[in-house]
Amino acid sequence: MTRHIQHAAVFCALLLIALLLNATRVQVLQAESLDGNAANRRPDIARYAQPRGDILVGGRPVTGSRDTGEQLRYERTYSDGPLYAPVTGFSSQLYGTAFLEHTEDPVLSGTDPLLAPFPLWNDFTRSRSQGGDVVTTLNPAAQRAAFRGLAGRKGAVAALEPSTGRILALVSAPSYDPGVLSGNGAAVARSWARLNADPDKPMLNRAVGQTYPPGSTFKVVTAAAALDAGVVRDLDAPTDAPDRYTLPGTSTALTNESRGCAEVSVRDAFTFSCNTVFAKLGVEVGVADMTATAHAFGFNDGDLGVPFPVARSTFDTSLDRAQLALSSLGQYNTRATPLQMAMVAAAVANGGQLRRPYLVERTLRAGGATLMTAGSRPVRQAMYPSTAVRLRALMRDVVERGTGTNAAIRGAVVGGKTGTAQHGLGNSGIPYAWFVSWAQGRDDLEPRVAVAVVVEDADADRGEISGGGDAAPIARAVMKAVLDS
Repeated sequence: MTRHIQHAAVFCALLLIALLLNATRVQVLQAESLDGNAANRRPDIARYAQPRGDILVGGRPVTGSRDTGEQLRYERTYSDGPLYAPVTGFSSQLYGTAFLEHTEDPVLSGTDPLLAPFPLWNDFTRSRSQGGDVVTTLNPAAQRAAFRGLAGRKGAVAALEPSTGRILALVSAPSYDPGVLSGNGAAVARSWARLNADPDKPMLNRAVGQTYPPGSTFKVVTAAAALDAGVVRDLDAPTDAPDRYTLPGTSTALTNESRGCAEVSVRDAFTFSCNTVFAKLGVEVGVADMTATAHAFGFNDGDLGVPFPVARSTFDTSLDRAQLALSSLGQYNTRATPLQMAMVAAAVANGGQLRRPYLVERTLRAGGATLMTAGSRPVRQAMYPSTAVRLRALMRDVVERGTGTNAAIRGAVVGGKTGTAQHGLGNSGIPYAWFVSWAQGRDDLEPRVAVAVVVEDADADRGEISGGGDAAPIARAVMKAVLDS
């Protein structure tokens, strides 16, 4: 009898060991594959079982969570959704996340290990912390001014604080309400299909995800290269640029939209946007120095993130002299995002120093305690400080007596540069209207805001599009909103 009991005990022990081994195999060795299995709904149920943390603008949440009472319990909500969509992106139970909702998802969803009370706590307990909040750098008044300025038009606005790189406004138009993508029903699928089929591309973030020929706003970069290289020493000396400039090695003649550009000084050529002067300057500076200056401003940098990725702005490095002349005018293969051109204006305003732009000021625990802060941003010297001083004077002339008078603000010092960029096959497309600028209040020790605006308006008459007429008033409204804050 004792022997039978011993055999039964051994058999039971073997069964127990087999069960433990199988549990180890399932819970440890196969855990990752089972978690990722499409039939496993536990991760989704856990993800939406608690409210998501919020994205804050000006101390106020612009997102929220709604209790649906369903298995995927909490859905994302957005206040002023179209206004902040280029920043927040969307959080969808069907289609995932985008922009800050994506890059800051570990904090917002509560899976960031730093949110746990103890290291590895959530890994052992298989739980998740309460979602934290993300505080943005946006200025609500500037964001609204940009959004109102672009109402009914296609385009984008980016505004920066020159001394820090803080993004004060980031607007893309037309926009959309990300709340229509939050749930998992048929209406969400229909909204997704409609938004993706819309020819106006409302889900495209034109401020950071679309590049345009920057047109004459790129003359800021060309002027910086010419001054740094010593090609231009006296801004008021007459140049030998003709009214019609034949591109080197070709029979193609470049002309000016403005009159009286023959042999004008660099100051007047910048103020009234003479193409021939700057095309010739670019050729005289040469590919190497033009490329180096463009790189210093951020062109050809494919690693820029704010924190979500920014499209790469480009300046072609393999150019003949004719192509270099056109590239120096912001045409040919030169392309830039509105954020990149705001960086150009910010570098001029900040004495030649360029701060990398950023959008997240800090992240918070659910109780309000700081989790992480942005910290100091790297500095890049885009040009000599003396060059920045002279460029600020040139940009002031544009606003005070040139093509950018619509950007003037009473009681403030404002500098700017207009641009009208040709595009399309044979330049047949409606030109893009550009304006880049910076502003300094009466009591400010340094400029407080730098702005870039691009308007791509397919309904306007070709002859009516201009950076000064279409884009400068929008930039003015954004700058005034920051100065009045």
